[in-house]
Amino acid sequence: MTESDTIVEALDARVRRRNERRDFFSRAFGAAALTTAGAVALSRSGPARAQAVTDADILNFALNLEYLEAQFYSFAATGEGLPQSMLGGMSQQGAVNGGRRVDFQDPVVAQYAREIAGDERAHVTFLREQLASAAVAQPAIDISATPTSAFSAAARAAGLIGTGETFDPYANDQNFLLGAFIFEDVGVSAYKGAAALITNKTYLEAAAGIMAVEAYHAAILRTTLYSKGVETPMIRDSVQKISDARDSLDGRDDRDQGISPVEDDNDDLMSNVALVDDNALAFGRSTAQVLNIVYLNNAAATMGGFFPAGVNGTIRSSAAN
Repeated sequence: MTESDTIVEALDARVRRRNERRDFFSRAFGAAALTTAGAVALSRSGPARAQAVTDADILNFALNLEYLEAQFYSFAATGEGLPQSMLGGMSQQGAVNGGRRVDFQDPVVAQYAREIAGDERAHVTFLREQLASAAVAQPAIDISATPTSAFSAAARAAGLIGTGETFDPYANDQNFLLGAFIFEDVGVSAYKGAAALITNKTYLEAAAGIMAVEAYHAAILRTTLYSKGVETPMIRDSVQKISDARDSLDGRDDRDQGISPVEDDNDDLMSNVALVDDNALAFGRSTAQVLNIVYLNNAAATMGGFFPAGVNGTIRSSAAN
């Protein structure tokens, strides 16, 4: 048995240990509750309009993001993606372009990668079980490392690389952390923004639970990058550039921050690990704003970036910012 096989089996075991917690939601409502949930108004940017969406639409939107995260972390941690049994469903199933194992030099970063990979794999399983036959298939995902890949486009927009250059998130520990940072904070804001749209209390509780875990992941990345930035200030500069690039995509207001130290009321420096507003609350983004970032486009679009053919499901359009 190879080391990759051992790690994958460990991740599967972790998922199985969570089955009892997931079963609670299945017994409580089942898939029928999703498809018959009351509709809510989903605001979109651009011309004022609203579309009625169900809890299933919202959870399927989240499932698209979980596919992306799970595939990236699984490849980085184990060299293998999700099994085909976890990818089918409604809409056209897409392939994953790219992804490979990182040769981690810092054993702590490697352990973080494995833990997050297991969590994201469990999120995919959880959402697919709750949605049952209503679950969307994995869309086409680009996590490759080429001059034209989504990672390179994001890094180029942030000023980390030049024209024609490649950003490879699998090249080393630092690149892995920066690559994960590109979309990890976005997942937290996505669940925060979606909370107001979920009508079923049980599924709202489940979404809150996933959001908390995503926040733990974001904090792990931000703390690790902050710590490594003590000896290598360029790391903090790179994080700030990525944050600024994300903020340029999702509208005029400021919903993003880097990790550079800030001054408190006494002019003493303090860290900026938690991404919060003036009330120390997590930022939320609308589904359209989230798609602006993962599509790498500040205009109204239905595909691009990490989802070259768009996400699957009812919620597909980014905002015109």
